[in-house]
Amino acid sequence: MNIALWTAQLVLAAIFALSGTVKLTMSRERLLDTGQTGIAMFPMPVVRFTAAMELLAVIGLVVPGLTRIGLVLTPLAAAGLCAVMIGAAWAHSRLHEPRSVLANAVLFGLAAFVFVGRLL
Repeated sequence: MNIALWTAQLVLAAIFALSGTVKLTMSRERLLDTGQTGIAMFPMPVVRFTAAMELLAVIGLVVPGLTRIGLVLTPLAAAGLCAVMIGAAWAHSRLHEPRSVLANAVLFGLAAFVFVGRLL
């Protein structure tokens, strides 16, 4: 079970490290051009804040398990990513993008798995 949880954590960390970095550094136009269409529903300060929270979640998914310090941060980071995926799925559903909603659901499932697995 520990291997499955670490695998899920690392997959989430990789995806959200990239996503957070891109949303934190690119302009709105560039984000839309590269396929980050869900941002169209939100003002840029919200997008930037979400990106920063994604990057903090990446740290929370990996560092506590490596250092054995603040282990409660891992399920909290996973719960935060669940919330982000709910917002993303809402935005993509409003934009009629079922593939993106499905991707959000898969990432939500991975984050929920980490949340429950690391909470116990």
